[in-house]
Amino acid sequence: MADKNEWGSNLSFILAMIGSAVGLGNIWRYPYVLYSNGGGAFYIPYIVAILLMGIPFLILEYGVGYNFKSSFAKAARKINSKCEYLGWFLPVAVFMIMIYYSAILGWDGIYIILSFFKGWGVNPDAFFATTLLHSSESYMGLLDFIPVIAVAMLAGWVIIWFISHRDLEAGLGKVSKILVPALFIIMVIIVIFSLTLPGASIGLAELFNPDWSLLGHFEIWMAAFGQIVFSLSLGMSIAFTYASYTRDDADLITNTISIALANSLFENFAALGVFSILGYMSLQSGTAVSELVTQGTGLVFVVYPTVFNVLGQWAYVLGPLFFLTVYLAGLTSILSTIEPLSFSIQNKFGLSRSKTMTILIIVGACISMIYATAFGGTLLGFVDTFINQIALLFGVIVECIIFAWIFKAEKLIDFLNSKTKTITLGKWWLLIVKYILPIFISIIWIGGMFDVAHSGSFDQLNFTIASAILLLVATLIFTILPAKNPDWDNAEERV
Repeated sequence: MADKNEWGSNLSFILAMIGSAVGLGNIWRYPYVLYSNGGGAFYIPYIVAILLMGIPFLILEYGVGYNFKSSFAKAARKINSKCEYLGWFLPVAVFMIMIYYSAILGWDGIYIILSFFKGWGVNPDAFFATTLLHSSESYMGLLDFIPVIAVAMLAGWVIIWFISHRDLEAGLGKVSKILVPALFIIMVIIVIFSLTLPGASIGLAELFNPDWSLLGHFEIWMAAFGQIVFSLSLGMSIAFTYASYTRDDADLITNTISIALANSLFENFAALGVFSILGYMSLQSGTAVSELVTQGTGLVFVVYPTVFNVLGQWAYVLGPLFFLTVYLAGLTSILSTIEPLSFSIQNKFGLSRSKTMTILIIVGACISMIYATAFGGTLLGFVDTFINQIALLFGVIVECIIFAWIFKAEKLIDFLNSKTKTITLGKWWLLIVKYILPIFISIIWIGGMFDVAHSGSFDQLNFTIASAILLLVATLIFTILPAKNPDWDNAEERV
């Protein structure tokens, strides 16, 4: 029986897309971005970025994906045969994200267990960096293999395989209906509890204290647009792929608004919890919130365990709930990162979904073991910076040009308007996707390149170049390999 790549319902599509958007970045990146970019004043550029870029670009990706009902690589080739290389570039780049994301998922899996008995000890910082990661900034750290991290990562890969190798609705569709609501419910419990902690108001006052003077600074606007790019997974070919699985009666514009709203609510709700807990920690330790606030792994694996150490008996409830939330957020996101490359391989080489997923997961799991070394944490930072600040943003710019100009986005307007019950598209939308978006994202991309070149270490520059070569070569291989599927050059269009 052939594999079915179609959502069983519109709800499956919406929840899977929300799951893709709601990830670790909502929990450990957004609160810091909000705090460090003017607090309450940040909401003005944030809302502008959602309306000006987030929703319009998602509509473009959904519209073109639905139009072709095929993989990203196949659609790019159909639009113009010279575009096939980009058609593989983004799915391969997103798969690279999946590989290093599995390491963070593994770390968090370990912390779920540790949280039941505060296994990180009295010094969470030293435990995370030294005891668990054996952190090393030397290449020689690649020779220091850490079995416990490898086992935790492999457990994550098994879960991913168990869900992904099934037919779309039986696997990802069904799991999204469970994981995404569970993720929101647990976050609500955590935030409500956090708001009751002594000192919560101290953290919230710090978070929302608006610095209106920053609105005149270029950086706050770029931070808002950058946050929306990463938060909604714009230009990663995930939205395109998920839309290609949709049913014929889908209202893509309304779905886009629902997904953007849910993602925004989650990350702002998470920020309430994060800063309530930081306020409590500030009150207990006498340390200013500004000295405690951080982002990334430091927030999740150092600051939170430090809080749980002084929280008393409630820590044995809140701790496991928190790390479970992080795990679910990571899992719902990581499940989406394999779909674009998998579907493209199925389309070009005629492999079944089950076989393709199994091969990719085995390959990904093997490569990911490089992150189960003492140099893994350092390497993860290098690769993450390259993929997010350089590779993906470049892909978004080129995707804008291909979809809006070469494909001609205006072809989608009447079709999308005929199926929506909310806003209707017009010239304003074309102005955004053809001109404003490519310019704004180009500015962010140039800024990211400049930042890496000037602030990156010699080792980071070396690994950035190595990652770029690996990405470009892998993309080239997929592009030049002969197709095995006779339908590779046949992509039916709906508009």
